[in-house]
Amino acid sequence: MTQELPQTPDGTDESPYDGPSKSQLKREMHALVDLGRDLVDLSPERLKQLPLSERLYDAIRLAQRTTSREGLRRQIHYVGKLMRDAPADEIRTLLDTWKNGSREQTQAMHRLEALRDRLLKDDNAFTAFLQKYPHADIQHIRTLIREGRKEAAANESLRQGQEPQRKHYRALFQALKALQDPDTEA
Repeated sequence: MTQELPQTPDGTDESPYDGPSKSQLKREMHALVDLGRDLVDLSPERLKQLPLSERLYDAIRLAQRTTSREGLRRQIHYVGKLMRDAPADEIRTLLDTWKNGSREQTQAMHRLEALRDRLLKDDNAFTAFLQKYPHADIQHIRTLIREGRKEAAANESLRQGQEPQRKHYRALFQALKALQDPDTEA
């Protein structure tokens, strides 16, 4: 015998419960536990930058000190339980910003490496570089390029097993990096 659902005045069935499903609640809890696991992997300096309650912060620090595998698993689940009262969306946003920030830094380093390689191979690249960075120490950069080219030529004639020289190659990169830093720009 099946039980009929009560009907609304317009003749449609009325659902006795309108909240999230049990499966949805479990997914949300697993997401909070995963977020808690990510928080346990952070350094104490990063944790202090997050909007965490004192109780949650202490639970995370305890999990970081826990060496037992089962104890760590339990503590991470406890951190996930405490995450219910924390601003999880705000924390996720900050974590994402930190991760993407490092991605952006990596891309900036790749751009600097490409610029260095162009400067070592092409004199016209130096002219374009000077137009973009008129405040650069022209003589210093030109010296690093010249010495870097000498290093590259010497490295081509090395025998198998000999270490290539990279002193000026690296120094040129550091000089370009210093030009990119907003703290060093005038």
